[in-house]
Amino acid sequence: MDKRTFIKTTALAGAGAFLLSKNPLQAFPNHSLLNDLNPQPFPQPALPYAYNALEPHIDSKTMEIHYSKHHAAYTKNFNEALANLKIPDSRIEDIFKNTSKYAAVIRNQGGGYYNHSLFWELMAPNAGGEPTGEISAKIIQNFGTFAKFKEDFSKAAASVFGSGWVWLILKDGKLEITSLPNQDNPLMDISPVKGKPVLCFDVWEHAYYLKHQNRRAEYIEAFWNVVNWKKVEGNLLKA
Repeated sequence: MDKRTFIKTTALAGAGAFLLSKNPLQAFPNHSLLNDLNPQPFPQPALPYAYNALEPHIDSKTMEIHYSKHHAAYTKNFNEALANLKIPDSRIEDIFKNTSKYAAVIRNQGGGYYNHSLFWELMAPNAGGEPTGEISAKIIQNFGTFAKFKEDFSKAAASVFGSGWVWLILKDGKLEITSLPNQDNPLMDISPVKGKPVLCFDVWEHAYYLKHQNRRAEYIEAFWNVVNWKKVEGNLLKA
């Protein structure tokens, strides 16, 4: 991607972010990272619901800042780093397989870009509750009951020191829960635990501090009311 292409891409992303404040469903083409790990430049995927759609569980102001400021910055910085470092045009999954070969900016900004893009799809209005179908069967197979899985996942989220993410991954045919610091993810070659992402949860303070302050447990409990189990199951089947 040359400089002219990057400037054009950045300008379009900025315009999209402005439009998003008016209508988040029309700012960017709908895009799924696990369905379409496109070569660079990587666009910021459309938020699949309005900022206030997850109320009262995830507040509107947090969603707006999280998406239009934090995620937008990761998108811009990641594409800029790819251009500046002249990293070959590649799928994002291939870039993550070689994270250790690149400057830390790729790990941090690329992880922030990808992790958030996946996270938005894993929440939805009028969602939550207990899953059904194949994802339910797989959870029960690996954790005994959904209640045990929820307990283990919540405990992992509460135990993250500082900033990071909690992941449900498929590894060697089994579901596992793991947590990783900062913006690392289990697709990266530097990750101590590797696998295909099925579900992820952002426990950085910017994801909840406006509403819950230091009460992370409240945010964790709220998350279970918006989990998009249809998307989680789709990720499982693709993985």
